[in-house]
Amino acid sequence: MAKGEKPPTMLSHGELPYPAGTLVEDTQHERRGELVGVIEERVKETGRLFSRMAFLRPRGGDMGWEVPLDAIQPVEAQS
Repeated sequence: MAKGEKPPTMLSHGELPYPAGTLVEDTQHERRGELVGVIEERVKETGRLFSRMAFLRPRGGDMGWEVPLDAIQPVEAQS
């Protein structure tokens, strides 16, 4: 494999940091959405974690999107 080339990876479902359906803030895109799932990408040969992405969808439906897991945080409940 050439230097800088991405190694072969595999995708799987990851552990959710908050319950499914939690309203979260996507700080990268400045959007809010419901947490649907986590997608983990691991190196095939070693199983080393390569990346973790959160899959979000807007409240009420519409097109979902991905964002790095570390770019989301739960929205505080309004009192």
